[in-house]
Amino acid sequence: MFFAIMATDIADSLPKRLAARPDHLARLQALQDAGRLLVAGPHPAIETVDPGPAGFTGSLIIAEFPSAADAQAWAEKDPYVDAGVYADVTIKPFKPVFPA
Repeated sequence: MFFAIMATDIADSLPKRLAARPDHLARLQALQDAGRLLVAGPHPAIETVDPGPAGFTGSLIIAEFPSAADAQAWAEKDPYVDAGVYADVTIKPFKPVFPA
């Protein structure tokens, strides 16, 4: 089943994000290589693809896991969690409908 991992950043998270980004992306690449990643990306703090120093307010990852517990365990090991980027993380089951 797919699960949405929705994270909210702490204030002024950009320096911590940049430091942990390579390891964070490597884990996402592993999900993609396994055919389990539907979509992933950050939420820019302002209405632009590259928010510069404004940074980001959080992230969304939608990926396939055997269970919510497995999604939770994976999310807890995210380098952004270890770096203190995220203030909180919510995980919910997700049912892809479109595109069909």
